[in-house]
Amino acid sequence: MPHASDSPVKQLNGGAAVPEAGGVGPRIKALRTARRVSLRQLADMTGTTASFISQLERNLCGANTGTLLKIAAALDLGINDLFEDNARPLHKVLRREERPVVPVGLQGRKMLLSRRPIHQFEVYAGHFEVGGSTGDETYVHGGEHEMFMVLKGTVELTLADERHLMREGDSVEYATSVPHRTVNVGDTPAEVLWIIAPPTAGALELDRYRPGNRSHPGE
Repeated sequence: MPHASDSPVKQLNGGAAVPEAGGVGPRIKALRTARRVSLRQLADMTGTTASFISQLERNLCGANTGTLLKIAAALDLGINDLFEDNARPLHKVLRREERPVVPVGLQGRKMLLSRRPIHQFEVYAGHFEVGGSTGDETYVHGGEHEMFMVLKGTVELTLADERHLMREGDSVEYATSVPHRTVNVGDTPAEVLWIIAPPTAGALELDRYRPGNRSHPGE
């Protein structure tokens, strides 16, 4: 178990040094609170104490590599995530041109809007040209829940045997295990929004997207 007296700089396998906790503590706190994990919960998951985690987050002590690996795993991160973006604000604006884009069905696409440290849900903006759809057939995915909202235009949403004509501002919630399909039945492009909880595996892959790579995960 680590102690408050741990040195701020440790050697990794007797070689490379781990960066000082001064650059890690506040980020660990930000990532922990974003996930709504308490000090006690993180301590229990990492075999440490709430007192130690509190001191680490306030830069009052350091942590060895093993402890940092446990903290990263408990927060569903890689250890590098604890050191990334230290020079940038946590709440970084996602620019339109930076959004991961995934082709959807016929003349449609969706853009991932949610990013780390958000792991409780995923959000997509969708665009369908006139006549565009999510495909010829209904589809299902996972065991998530989905909220669907029309931001612009008119679409027909099929949910199992039901068909709903939806216009700007309309929304509906459903389980993703229910067969569903979206079609733009208006005479102008349609813009929609999907909010899915919990996140799907595809969102985790898209989270690694970098501008210029617009392929669908797995393609």
